[in-house]
Amino acid sequence: MSAGTGSDEPTYSRDELIAELDVSPEYAQRLWNAFGFAHRTTDDKIFTADEVAALRLFADSEGSMPQRAQVATARAIGQTMSRLTEWQADQITDLQRDPDVPWTQDQMINAIDVIQRLIWRRHLKLALERDATRVSDEEHDLVVGFADIVGYTSLSRRIGMGELEDLLEKFEERTFDIVTDRGGQVIKTLGDAVMFSFEAAGGSAAAALAIQRLSDADPIPPLRVGLARGPVLSRLGDLFGEPVNIAARLCGSARPGTILVDEVLAADLADSDRFYLRSMPSLSVRGYRRLRAKVLEPNKYYSRDSAAP
Repeated sequence: MSAGTGSDEPTYSRDELIAELDVSPEYAQRLWNAFGFAHRTTDDKIFTADEVAALRLFADSEGSMPQRAQVATARAIGQTMSRLTEWQADQITDLQRDPDVPWTQDQMINAIDVIQRLIWRRHLKLALERDATRVSDEEHDLVVGFADIVGYTSLSRRIGMGELEDLLEKFEERTFDIVTDRGGQVIKTLGDAVMFSFEAAGGSAAAALAIQRLSDADPIPPLRVGLARGPVLSRLGDLFGEPVNIAARLCGSARPGTILVDEVLAADLADSDRFYLRSMPSLSVRGYRRLRAKVLEPNKYYSRDSAAP
């Protein structure tokens, strides 16, 4: 059997795929589980030649990517796609129930397929451009931020599901716009919280102030933000390291409508006329007995007209 014929017709069963890739059934099952599919015996032809060729490239990368890393990559892909497709299935089902929607299910699925590939390629291009400027492939010096909704748990008990969905949708959408417009990247959403990162200290501070102002408009209640700067590990689209922990602790300790920044980021912002850093007592939080931080506020005397270009 030879893969890569360019046919869109499924011509390989699961067992034939394993034989073609020359991997053990045990390892193939680990990858299959990591992608999010339970073991199910079938002789049906479910893989195309192009899919086999792509999976061969993935399996043959063992020389540069150990099996453990391959499984972790498969798990990240599977979890991301599972969450995305659950949402898409809900949307497609709702549209199908609407008699005014003229498209068939296949038309909507094909459109989503094209759009996903378009957006994925664009994001991949931008990510590769960012990585090309970094010294290390994984460790970066970044500002990490968390923004969350104050009192979300009690609020979710008091309002209806429709109102809750509207609140979360607007919070995520507006926060995403603010972060990306100022040169940052949204790392993930956590229900009532958003995690993001910036390379530039000024951009992160400007974004935090703009996020804080979101609660001036309905339906978003008071927000709080925590920012910290330092070396972080980038792994499978997520960030790890002390700045992540500190930013999360600062966000959780911030009072409603306030922004806390760690002393590293505060030093970076100290010479900027755009921001005011107010001193505060050190914090005692989980993992840090004396966490030093400052409150970030806009400088009310700052004038764009008088600022240096």
